[in-house]
Formats: sequence, structure tokens, C-alpha cells
Amino acid sequence: MQSLLGFKERRYIEELRIITRSTALDCVIDEPFDRIIYVIKKGDMGIAIGKNGANIKKLQKVLGRRIEMVEHDEDICSFVSNVLKPAVVKDLCEDEGGNVMISVVSRSDLGIAIGKGGCNVEKARILIQRYFGKSIGEIRLVPEVKCED
Repeated sequence: MQSLLGFKERRYIEELRIITRSTALDCVIDEPFDRIIYVIKKGDMGIAIGKNGANIKKLQKVLGRRIEMVEHDEDICSFVSNVLKPAVVKDLCEDEGGNVMISVVSRSDLGIAIGKGGCNVEKARILIQRYFGKSIGEIRLVPEVKCED
């Protein structure tokens, strides 16, 4: 990943560090959805969120924008799962064009993965491109097959 952090992003990361005492590896300012997306160091997510989301609420008040946090992971499958939480990602695969195809198990997970107005899939698109240099092809519903006894 190349360093794409400008002055604002660095300021927001420092603000997170001061308020939460956790480490953000990256910060994305998503203007169309009026939010700030932090990529948090693996293992620091609980500290970053705070008890009952207190740290997120403080940050939202200070920065005046909606705050979203994603836990970093080197493995693309785990990272995508973290980005789309609470949706349950069943599988990832690549098509011929190198696009990442995401499979979810239930219709409700499909809705969560896409998000209102496509906000969650846009967050995934931004972060997957930024960290792994790949694009999202589609998110599809693959129901689990139940075995009969």
C-alpha cells in the first residue's frame, strides 16, 4: 500500500490516538457518504470502539462526521470479512478479470453487505483497492446446502 495520507487524514489519525489510545494504520475520508473510515491495527479494535461505543461517539462529536472502523488483516478474506461486518462472508474468489467475487449465505447478509445506498460495498471497494489493488466484481447470495439425515 502506498502512502495516501494527506494533512487531514494524519490529523484525524492523531485525534483518534489522543481520544482512544489505539493505533489507526489508515484513514479514508469518504466525502460522498460524509464519513471517516479508520483502519485499526489488529487487536486494537476494542480499545478504539470503547465501552458501549463511547470512543466512537466522542470522535463523531469532535470531528462532526460519522465514524466507521475496520480491523486490519493481512489476509484478504479476513479483511473483507472485517470490512463487511456484521454480514457473514462465506467465500471469496476471483473471476477471469481479477475482480473479487464475494459470497454471502443469507439474503439479510446480502443487504447488510451492500448497505443503504451502497455505502458498505463502497467502503469495501475503496479499502480492497487501497490494500490489495483489486476490484470488487459482485456480491452474490450462495445459500448453504443443508444435508438430510
